[in-house]
Amino acid sequence: MNETAKRARAAIDVAAVRSNVRALRDRAPRAELMAVVKSDGYGHGAVRCARAAREAGAGWLGTALPEEAFALRAAGDTGRLMCWLWTPGGPWQQAVEQDIDVGVSALWALREVVAAARACGRTARVQLKVDTGLGRNGCPPADWPELTAAARAAEAEGALTVTGVWSHFACADEPGHPSIAAQLDVFHEALKTAETAGLRPEVRHIANTPALLTLPEAHFDLVRTGIGIYGISPSPEVGTSQELGLRPAMTLEASLASVKRVPGGHGVSYGHHYTTPGATALALVPLGYADGIPRHASGAGPVLVAGKWRTVAGRIAMDQFVVDLGGDSAEAGDPAVLFGPGDRGEPTAEDWAQVAGTIGYEIVTRIGSRVPRVYVDSGIRSEAEGDSALTGGTA
Repeated sequence: MNETAKRARAAIDVAAVRSNVRALRDRAPRAELMAVVKSDGYGHGAVRCARAAREAGAGWLGTALPEEAFALRAAGDTGRLMCWLWTPGGPWQQAVEQDIDVGVSALWALREVVAAARACGRTARVQLKVDTGLGRNGCPPADWPELTAAARAAEAEGALTVTGVWSHFACADEPGHPSIAAQLDVFHEALKTAETAGLRPEVRHIANTPALLTLPEAHFDLVRTGIGIYGISPSPEVGTSQELGLRPAMTLEASLASVKRVPGGHGVSYGHHYTTPGATALALVPLGYADGIPRHASGAGPVLVAGKWRTVAGRIAMDQFVVDLGGDSAEAGDPAVLFGPGDRGEPTAEDWAQVAGTIGYEIVTRIGSRVPRVYVDSGIRSEAEGDSALTGGTA
C-alpha cells in the first residue's frame, strides 16, 4: 500500500456491488437493469464497479457524459451502453462509431447526431427523452410529436435507430407524491405518440432506484439503478439500506496523524468553535474538505475512533479535522473510520448526510481524487491503479 493510501483510503467492496445488483434485479424481474456509473461510479470507480455490475447481470451501463462512456469502451466494455447529457457540438460521431446509445431531447440534438451518422457512414443508436414533469432535460410534451416524427424520418433514411424512449421521475423518492402518477400518465401518452409516429423502441424506461423499489408499474422494459448498486438508500422514506437488502460498498477510513494531550479550555481548529471541556486527548484525522468531507458537518460529523463514535471537534479544515477522545487513548497510525456499511459500529454515509443536511449520493460522490480507491473482493485488496480491462458484454 502506498504512502497516500496509508494516510487515507476508500475501500470499495466489489462483492457488495454485485450483491446489490442481484438484489435490485430480483425486485424488477421482468425488466433489464442498467447500472449507472456516472461521476466515476458515484465516487466508487466506474471501471471496477461497471465490471462488477456486468458480472452480476447488468445488461446495460449508463453514464451522463459521453467522455464517461468513452472511458468504459477504452477499458474494454463492449456491451449496451448509454449516455445522455449532451451540449451542442458534442462528440456525436465518436459515440456513433463506438455503438453508444445517445440520449436526444431536442431537434438540435437529433440533427447533430444524424449529421454525425452520415459523416461516418454508421447508423446511430438514439434514445428519445420526454420531459414528463421533472423540468430538466427532455423534450416538452408540446414538441414531442415533432421530435418523434423527425426521428422516424431519420430512421427511415437509415441514419439512426430509435432504440429507446425514456424519462425521469422528480419525486420517486417520496412514495405517494402526486407528481409520480402524473408523470406516468404523461409517459404513457408519449409512448402512444411515438408509436403513432411509427417508432418501435427496444426499451422504454423511466424508473430510477426509488421507482424500482416502490413502483413496479414503472418498470417497463428497463430500470436504471444508480445509488442502489452502491448500497445506499435513495431516501429515508424508501427505507434504510439494510431494510432494502442493500450493502454500502464504500468504507472511508484514515490513519490518525497525531494524538496529543491538551488541558481544559484549549481551543480547537479555526475560529475556536470548540473548546475542550477538560484535560483530554485530541486525535487528528488527515482528511478535510479538499478530500470531499463536507465542511457543513463541522462539529457534528461522526467518526469511529478507538472503538467509539466521536464527533468532529470544531471546524473541518481543508486537509484535516480533530476529534476529542475524552478519557480514552489512541496512537498516531490508529484507524479512524468515517463511514462504511455499519457492521463494526461505524457510521454510514447516510449518517454523514443527515448531519450535513444533504443526501448519501453527495457524501460518496464528492470523495476526491486525493483519496485512493482500494478494491476489496473476498479479502483480496488491489490498488485502483491496477484496474484491469472490462471484459465487456452482458453477464
